[in-house]
Amino acid sequence: MTPRHLLVVDDDPLVHQSLKLVLPPHWRMISIETLAEIGQIAAVHGQTSFHAAFVDMHLSANEKGEGLRAIERITTFWPLAEVFGISGDQALDLMENALQSGARRFLSKPILSEEIHSTLQKVAALWSLREAGRWIGSSPASQYVLRRVADLQGESGTVLIEGETGCGKEVIAQLLNRQDSRSPRPFVPVNLGAIPESLFESEMFGHLRGAFTGADSSRTGLAEAANGGDLFLDEIEACPLPQQVKLLRFLESGEIRRVGAKEPLHLKVRIIAATNRSLLGLVKQGKFREDLYFRLCTHRITLPPLRDRSTDIEDLCLHFLATHPRGKRKVLATDALVKLRNHAWPGNVRELKRVCEQLPLSRLPIVRACDVDELLTVPAENPTAANNLELGLAPLLAQYECEILRKALRRSDGEVDKASQLLNISRSSLYKKMKDYDIEV
Repeated sequence: MTPRHLLVVDDDPLVHQSLKLVLPPHWRMISIETLAEIGQIAAVHGQTSFHAAFVDMHLSANEKGEGLRAIERITTFWPLAEVFGISGDQALDLMENALQSGARRFLSKPILSEEIHSTLQKVAALWSLREAGRWIGSSPASQYVLRRVADLQGESGTVLIEGETGCGKEVIAQLLNRQDSRSPRPFVPVNLGAIPESLFESEMFGHLRGAFTGADSSRTGLAEAANGGDLFLDEIEACPLPQQVKLLRFLESGEIRRVGAKEPLHLKVRIIAATNRSLLGLVKQGKFREDLYFRLCTHRITLPPLRDRSTDIEDLCLHFLATHPRGKRKVLATDALVKLRNHAWPGNVRELKRVCEQLPLSRLPIVRACDVDELLTVPAENPTAANNLELGLAPLLAQYECEILRKALRRSDGEVDKASQLLNISRSSLYKKMKDYDIEV
């Protein structure tokens, strides 16, 4: 396991001795007693990246506020370090001042060994997430997301991931799945919008042979396939009300019954749900069960849209461009990057990825602002063949289909059921097409 470094700033030698006794094996501790020593440590160990720091709030009896200044100095030298204020003083203003100075949390002395282990376990999880590079970006919004994921290290209960279409909800679900164990745990993604209502129980909970017409063999359901791991329910808002009752029963009891079976099966599955709509708003409209909503959001992670973390766009572009074959890789000119940063990105990261997939087609090794402009330009509605033959047939058909879908949804006031009837396609097909075209209602 990667060694982690903890800086402890406390004028009580017993605190240092106690912490050293209970420190997890892969943690290394450096102890100092004064504010002045922080600068000395930075000068001598400038290359050492401290992953966490414990700072006593009353470092000096003669100098009030030494602890707060120590926190500020540490966050200046090591901005990514997770800093924790520690003290036996429970004064509310002291704790709030510690947070305002840059502390992540406040721990009360004497600190129990269980709390030390839990705290450092979450810090290690955060750094592992940063180093893994699965979530690209170092903006404050991105770091907040990673901290929320790390905070769920070792926690039980369902997780609700909220965010606009294309902002990375499944990526976060996969990170949650991988962080709790060294060995792989089952991860079963399910798009609820793609499951026909009549097949919900069979798909989700499985069935026995002969349970219904066409059941020629027994089948394991998605929930059972996720036993011992995570069941990722994407587009949870698409789950019909009658099926929400069955899902709630499974969440509350952990039991399923295969279609045609008499005996229930008890599973150990964590539910991670995702939505691009306000479930609370749907509850108020009577379209989502309130009891299921509260059951789902034991823990909640809200993902920022790409426009709120525009400083991550360069890193994301470099990541996507690096996936191209070496001979097709491009370099972004400064003005091209400015264009990308100023774009609204209604499709979020998914839209940016699609743009980056087309950048290798630009004529020069360096991508210019004009090249980006061509990819970001939204074609007018009802494009004529005379003006758009150069696009090819497939893009024209896709534009036309997208326009028809949007019109049907507008005419049905965003009601997916009504829109699917207008279009004479299944509800699940409409949800899939909406996802393909980044259409929200």
